[in-house]
Amino acid sequence: MITKKNIVFFILLLSSLASFSQETNLNGITKKFTLSGIITDAGSNETLIGVNIIMPELKTGVTTNEYGFYSITLPQGIYAVQISYLGYQNIEESINLNQNIKNNFKLFSNETALKEVIITDNKTKTDIRKPEMSVNKLSISTIKKMPVVLGEVDVLKSILLLPGVTNAGEGASGFNVRGGGADQNLILLDEATIFNSSHVFGFFSVFNPDAIKDLKLYKGGIPARFGGRASSVLDIYQKDGSSKEFHVNGGIGLISSRILVEGPLVKDKGSFLIGGRSSYAHLFLKLSEEQKNNSAYFYDLNTKLSYKLNPNNNLYLSGYFGRDVFSLNKSFTNIYGNSTLNLRWNHLFSDKLFSNLSLIYSDYYYGLDLDFVGFKWDSGIQNYNIKYDFKNYISDSFKLNYGVNAIYYNFNPGTIKPSDSNSGINFDQLDKKYAFEPALYINADHEISDKISLSYGIRYSMFYRLGQSTINIYENDNPVTFNPDLQIYEKATPIGPKFYGKNKAIESFNNLEPRFSFAYQINDDQSVKASYNRMVQYLQLISNTSSPTPLDVWTPSDNFIKPQIADQVALGYFKNFKDGMYSLEVETYYKKVKNRLDYIDGANLIANKAIEQVILNGQLRSYGLEVMFRKNEGKFNGWISYTLSKSEQQTPGRTAIETGINNGAWYNSVYDKLHNIAITSSYNLNEKWSFGANFALQTGQPVTYPNGQYEYLGINVPSYGLRNENRLPAYHHLDIAATLTPRKNIDRNWEGEWVFSIYNLYNRKNAASINFRQNTDTGSNEAVKTSIFGIVPAVSYNFKF
Repeated sequence: MITKKNIVFFILLLSSLASFSQETNLNGITKKFTLSGIITDAGSNETLIGVNIIMPELKTGVTTNEYGFYSITLPQGIYAVQISYLGYQNIEESINLNQNIKNNFKLFSNETALKEVIITDNKTKTDIRKPEMSVNKLSISTIKKMPVVLGEVDVLKSILLLPGVTNAGEGASGFNVRGGGADQNLILLDEATIFNSSHVFGFFSVFNPDAIKDLKLYKGGIPARFGGRASSVLDIYQKDGSSKEFHVNGGIGLISSRILVEGPLVKDKGSFLIGGRSSYAHLFLKLSEEQKNNSAYFYDLNTKLSYKLNPNNNLYLSGYFGRDVFSLNKSFTNIYGNSTLNLRWNHLFSDKLFSNLSLIYSDYYYGLDLDFVGFKWDSGIQNYNIKYDFKNYISDSFKLNYGVNAIYYNFNPGTIKPSDSNSGINFDQLDKKYAFEPALYINADHEISDKISLSYGIRYSMFYRLGQSTINIYENDNPVTFNPDLQIYEKATPIGPKFYGKNKAIESFNNLEPRFSFAYQINDDQSVKASYNRMVQYLQLISNTSSPTPLDVWTPSDNFIKPQIADQVALGYFKNFKDGMYSLEVETYYKKVKNRLDYIDGANLIANKAIEQVILNGQLRSYGLEVMFRKNEGKFNGWISYTLSKSEQQTPGRTAIETGINNGAWYNSVYDKLHNIAITSSYNLNEKWSFGANFALQTGQPVTYPNGQYEYLGINVPSYGLRNENRLPAYHHLDIAATLTPRKNIDRNWEGEWVFSIYNLYNRKNAASINFRQNTDTGSNEAVKTSIFGIVPAVSYNFKF
């Protein structure tokens, strides 16, 4: 059993390690000083994440955190400091470290370089030394070069080109990481949780690329500060906005347009950013008599205010609001979307201790208005999160991250109300659900020697399912029974209800989540790395589809639904070639998830007041090999990624007479893709023209086809065999794009570019689904393939001034 003594012991252990590391001297020198500061964009004062600050004499360095802060403690001496960041000019400066020094560096973008200055782009070569692995970073400039459907730059579509990442096909929302479900991904925008990451049922993501500063995907080796999901973390930060001068940029496309305005509130101290995006394809429907009453569009808004109180204190207020509207003939209207708000306070206690306090609100809303039946249905999930994070730069070889957070959840499974006074529908409120999830963590980054680096830590998470709710009571505490005669699972009949008052604990859980990463540097160009992490997911998405839909409902773990517990190990080899011009990353992993939800045959999930009656607890396992080869510099660059993987699910019988699902054997999960190949490239021909191309190939998604039929009342009814024993055809497409940047008029601030793209160049009709039906004319059975996109040409215009 986990006790407070365990936690206190662990914290004291890490503290003692910190003290040991701090007292260790280098070459007999005991006097040490700290170099710290903030690194920003010289043109906008935008803080920069992940900037490299290197001391080549000592073969050591540090990177800036999520707010541009860095700190490194070194023996007294004179050092050459090298600062590099992709897309910016390098800085090399000599510093006499004979006292604690604060030095705020400003980096100039390569775009602002004078013509006579020769700039060598910083390389995106693999970091050999850090124990960080199973992590992919993408710059917005890279994402914007990728051709996408309908010419709309898309953050989520870009990560599908990374190894280990797939989706459920064209038009499917969400993404799958290393054989896990889309609901197992924690998606954060400025630290706020995004529950639905897609617009228009999966065609576009909710992230406006103009407002995004940094993107990082953790597939494994996940730091202890993250929790709550079993598969991955997608961590996205918005830009702060320029505190120097006003700027406007945006784009006009075939189906949507966007605009972003940023500028100073108080010059060099405060800034604002506001960005909007909206689609207008529905306006073209009005031109058709048949479609004039139909509508489908989305809009979203990004905002951020930043203010520097003094050198040690900064305030940020950021928000996001987005909605999708889908309507058919004014008789069916669907509205859904996310809302977030985050107030953050950065405080620098000293040149070695940085803190961030965040107050976060996140909401996902789903509404359905069915006029033809006379009712409205609202559902959603809200959470309120307070988190306090600290980063302690104890020495050049030892750093501590620690913090606490607490989340309060309010789940609304469904509110049904009549749409007008003539409706025959009565008001009904499905029981709202409440939960509380506190956690604390501590994590150390430790360089043991010149060759060995470690990252290790632990997260202690707790979860309380709270009243006010009525819970069904079942015989033997079993809401699902097995009928041995029919060999099927059936809903159990409750023997009575039990009411839990407000904030009364219905069920509680607590878990230790250890994290560990290791890197051994073979030489300056290659290393091997290994990692292990445990993740616990207390929220479950009630869905039996291959990709999330807006209609899906989140629910907390309780006395019937147990939290998912994921354990993952990974081993990797990393190498840079020709001074970082090329890099190779090879990783293999194995992941196992306990308490993965499965469903009985014929399960009805919509507005189900007793969802526990159709749920079975199973397990998921996935394993694979990922290879990524990149060309990092030059006119032609890009990468090739290949993933060989397997994802399987098992739901065995609970007793000897039960069959379980698929007779209790392991079977293909809906996320299983044996082969996944992605190629992306870009070529800068000259100052005016650049080109990009993507190719994707995936094994077809597992599905269940009918294996026979029977006749009932003159109708042919299909019968089905084992789950997911069939597959859709292989999924693949080739996309190309060309960008024309007219020569800039030196007398005008206006800059523009035209982007011409073709999605699915050879018009591959990828199957989104295959349905089986009886032909009304011939009476024979037939399979009908549904495809979303064929070839899609597009043109868009981007501008800034």
